[in-house]
Amino acid sequence: MPLKVLDATVATFNGVFEKFKAEAPKNKANFILFLADIDPSTSLSWCPDCVRAEPVIYKKLEASSDDVALLRAYVGDRPTWRTPQHPWRVDPKFNLKGVPTLIRWEDDAVKGRLEDHEAHLEHKIDNLLGGK
Repeated sequence: MPLKVLDATVATFNGVFEKFKAEAPKNKANFILFLADIDPSTSLSWCPDCVRAEPVIYKKLEASSDDVALLRAYVGDRPTWRTPQHPWRVDPKFNLKGVPTLIRWEDDAVKGRLEDHEAHLEHKIDNLLGGK
């Protein structure tokens, strides 16, 4: 099945997240990937961990035979993300510490997560995809 992808920024997140949650019961698995914005000067993410993890995450999610949905939530540029009061750092639901962070979303709650230092590891992505 094709991977269903929604994109959101901090400004558009609430509306996109509501749509994501409404469609979640139709999918076998739902994920939220918090990642850094693309740097216009390089056309790559300003975050080296995101550059390393994104292709691995997409490969694993796209290879799944199940219906999988992915909400990509862009945290902003480096100065925006570094702000201690960034909305997703202080949101008790997400409690982000770093990017990229891949979250498995089930039953309207976080059911598993991979933080920045492990989000590129294929076996950990496989485990998260399998609900472990």
